[in-house]
Amino acid sequence: MVRTFLKHSEEAEEDDELRDVHRGLYDFALSLGSPFQAGDATAYLKQAKKKLSKLQKARNLFLEIQPEISSHTNFQMAAQSLNESVIQISTLIEES
Repeated sequence: MVRTFLKHSEEAEEDDELRDVHRGLYDFALSLGSPFQAGDATAYLKQAKKKLSKLQKARNLFLEIQPEISSHTNFQMAAQSLNESVIQISTLIEES
C-alpha cells in the first residue's frame, strides 16, 4: 500500500529519490510474484532473502527523505508503516 501511495503522489512526479523508493518497493514485490503464484515457499524465501537489502535500502532512503518531501500525516504514516513492515519482513526472513 505504501508503494501505491508513493506512486500516485504528486511529490513522486517531482522527486527522483522518491521514485527510487517506489521502484525499490516494486522490485521487491515483483520478484516474489512468480514463487508465490507457484506455491514454492523455498523459492519465495530464497528470492526474499536475495532482495531484502534492496528493500531495506528503499526503506532507509524513504525514512531519510520523507521529512523533506512532505510533513503531511499521510507521508509520516507511510514512513512508519514501511519501517515496521521492513522490520517484520527482515525478522521473518532471518528466522527462516
